[in-house]
Order: sequence, then C-alpha cells, then structure tokens
Amino acid sequence: MIRHKLDNDRFIPEGGLRITVQVPDIHVQRVADAVLAKDTLRYGDYDSVMYRTTTGTQQFRSLGSGRNAATAEAVELPCVELSFFLADDETDTVQVLKAIYESHPYEEPVVFVDPCFRTLHIRGLDEDNPNRFWNGPAEDWVPKEHQ
Repeated sequence: MIRHKLDNDRFIPEGGLRITVQVPDIHVQRVADAVLAKDTLRYGDYDSVMYRTTTGTQQFRSLGSGRNAATAEAVELPCVELSFFLADDETDTVQVLKAIYESHPYEEPVVFVDPCFRTLHIRGLDEDNPNRFWNGPAEDWVPKEHQ
C-alpha cells in the first residue's frame, strides 16, 4: 500500500483500491449494476460513485489458447472504462471482482486493480467558498434536485 500519510486540515485521506474495467459500451450498465449489487460505492456523503468514460476503441488479438479461435490481426471494439474506489477490504474486493467477471461478456475482461488514496472532505468546512456550485447561479450540469 502507499506509505504517505497526507496529514492535513482540509481533507481526510483514505487508502483503498481503484478498480478500472473496460467494457463494450452496450454492456456497461449491466456491469455497473452487478458492482453496485455487491458494494454501495460510498464516497463520503454519497454512494453509487463511479466514473464512466465516453466510448473509445479497445483492441485485442485472440491467441487461440482460450475459447475463441486465433485471429490473424487485432480487432477493434467500441468500449468504455468504468472506474470506482473500493475500501481496502480483500473479501469485498474479491466479491466485486467476481461480479465483474460474472456480468462481463468477455472470457478475459480487462480489469485493473490499483492501490491508491482518495480524499474525503471534512464536513462543514469551506461551505462559503464562492467556487461551490450552491454559492452561485444554478449551472446546467447541477442535478435539478440540488438546484
């Protein structure tokens, strides 16, 4: 695990794991739902916190040693990356990773597990900051429930 403490008076550092999975875009919601069925993905005062990229291109070439026949050239598919934070709990992490494997359409899903720190705000601090969305006119990106 990362050995920095990041002691400060502005945020609370918490060690854990960043999970990133590449998923064909038409299956990403199924994988996201499977993950959320195993972990609420709490992030401070919020849950269901995930990041989904826009569609990009994943490429691979089958070597023929798995379920699929070998391909002469690499193929390309539209995919997105889904990423989220998990507390450093091996049992929970294994359950989430198993849920990814069970819900993913690939034989060999591309999944990265990276140790990391996340930062959590200290509740009530900096509430009057003029850069906070609630201290200015409602912007288009702010959910209606928070305007």
